[in-house]
Amino acid sequence: MLSRIFAMLFALVAMTDVGAQSAQKIYRCVDGKGKTYVTQTPPPECLGKSTQELSSQGRVIRENLVLTPEQQAAMDAEKKRKEEQEQQAREERRKNAALLNTYSSEKDLEDARTRALKQAEEAIKQTEKRIIEAEKRRSDFEREKEFYAKKGAPAKLQQDIQNAEMELKNQHQLLDAKKKEIGTINARYDEDKRRYLELTKTAKGGKK
Repeated sequence: MLSRIFAMLFALVAMTDVGAQSAQKIYRCVDGKGKTYVTQTPPPECLGKSTQELSSQGRVIRENLVLTPEQQAAMDAEKKRKEEQEQQAREERRKNAALLNTYSSEKDLEDARTRALKQAEEAIKQTEKRIIEAEKRRSDFEREKEFYAKKGAPAKLQQDIQNAEMELKNQHQLLDAKKKEIGTINARYDEDKRRYLELTKTAKGGKK
């Protein structure tokens, strides 16, 4: 009986030793001169160098990398690039969701284009009307100025003429901007239509 107990205790101790040996770590690294160190504790010669942690069987279980400034910069740049890609992907998903929530059909989108163009065209007409009115005021001021050809026009009249010319300049600039807006509106709705058709086509294909 005692012999069996001793045998069990011996086996238990042996298993514990094996487990401790298998859990023991070994460190391997290469110093600045190219010499390789394999020790049970991180060698001081490899301070600031990359090291590997090995199992007792020599299997690499962890790598503690120390990057050069160039490697760190490259890693940071790659991380930033991935973050920017993820941000772009999130923004793209947000825009796609907004597009699908805004329009229920291609016709709905084209109706929205028509309304936007109508508003822009109405703004152009209003600007053209203000230009005609400003030109008339300036002409009236110029005719009034003719009465003062010999003694010079009053300061107020001269200021009125300058104001009319400034208003004309501003209105012409506004008119140019409004006309360009027509192209911008069409380009925006063309892109929205392209994406909408692509998204709805993909959604229909996924339901099959």
